This record gives sequence, C-alpha cells and structure tokens, in this order.
Amino acid sequence: MNEQKMKLEIVSTSVQSAIHAEKGRADRIELCSELTVGGITPSYGLIRQVLEKISIPVFVLIRPRSGNFVYSDDEFEILKKDIQICKDLGCAGIVSGVLNEDNSVDFIRTKKLIELSRPLSFTFHRAFDLTPHPFDDLDKLIEIGAERILTSGQNDSAEKGLKILVKLKEKAQNRITILPGGGINAGNVHLFKENGFTEIHASASSVYHQDEPFKIKLNSEKFFDETKLFESDLEKIKVLTQIIN
Repeated sequence: MNEQKMKLEIVSTSVQSAIHAEKGRADRIELCSELTVGGITPSYGLIRQVLEKISIPVFVLIRPRSGNFVYSDDEFEILKKDIQICKDLGCAGIVSGVLNEDNSVDFIRTKKLIELSRPLSFTFHRAFDLTPHPFDDLDKLIEIGAERILTSGQNDSAEKGLKILVKLKEKAQNRITILPGGGINAGNVHLFKENGFTEIHASASSVYHQDEPFKIKLNSEKFFDETKLFESDLEKIKVLTQIIN
C-alpha cells in the first residue's frame, strides 16, 4: 500500500510569505494578519493580492479581533460578511469558529458559518484547544460539517499535545481531518508523520527586526513587540517538504 502524502499548510501574513510557501512546495496557505496575537482576519487588499500572486489554495482566517472567541451579534455579522468576501474573491477555504462563554464550541453559530462557507472547505481553528470537552465537541463538529480541526492537542505546542492529537485522530476515524499545528518544525515533524497524520500546519517563519525602533511606543502592552516582523522562510519550508515527502 502506498503511503499517503502528508500535506503542508503554511500560515502566511504577507504576499512574500505566500510566495515563499508556493516556491517551497507547500500544499496551501492559511492567510491571516498579526501572528503576535494569534492571527486575525487579513485585509481585503492582502487577500486579493495573494490570490493574484500564487496558485496554491488559499484558506483565510476569519477572526474579527484578538482575545476570546465569544462574539457579539455585531461581531458575528462581521464574520459572515468576511466569509462572503472570501467566497466572492475565489478563496479555497475558511478557517474560523465560535465558542460559548464556557469555551465549549458554539455549534449553532459555527454551523451557520459552515453553511455560509460552502462550497469552500471549512477548518475549525485553534479555539478548539480551549474547549473543556474536546472529544465530545469533535463528534459534534463532524455532525455539523466541519472538514478539519486545527489543534495543538490542547497544549502550548503540537509536540506537547501529541498524545491528545493521536487520540483525536483515532476517534475521528477519517470522518474529519485532525490538523496538528503549533511549533511544528524540521526537528519534530517526523513525530506527526510517524503517527499517521495526513496534514500539518506550520509557520516555518523567521523573525526580522526593523532597522530602527519607533521613537515612541505605539502600544502600551509589554507583550506586543512592535520591532519584530515575521515572514515565512523559504529554506525552512523546503526542508519541511523534503522531510514529509
């Protein structure tokens, strides 16, 4: 029996990162902005420019703000409008999801997003790592039509969460794709290949400092570093694709 090829999804926050992903032979990208806050919805202009520059599938993160995944009615309307924009532009997939106040998956609202996204592929994003009932919520996400779950196995990294990831994959029984993500690199990607995962999610990025720091700090929160720029590293992507193929 031929071993199934493992797909590589590269998270990209710029046109150049998306180009690097394609040149490095990634299978698709997840396009977002502001990785320092876990990613938010990219701008209309960025989505359109990326679609014009690359030919591999573009999945778009639909998340209106940083912080939690419990949304007001207005924020939920923003989610729906952004999904429609991505459909109109010709994107291949949507990455999104909604939680309840207790961090369980909000299936009513998430189902509405899935239905609106069709025929695009729908990935429930890493909000899944916050749910207190991952195995029960897995079944319900299958029931409402999600195609994959991006998760680090409810840990700080996919490597640390590997045991839960394997259990989720076994419970899924190919009814939904478990997409490990979070700190996957050339040094640990073999763990996911050996355990039979068919897709992985990685940033494969390098951090670039701006030439000069700003004269004043534009954000008062100490955990936002305004001097750092992230970009997908072509050589890191190439190494990953060589290892998994």
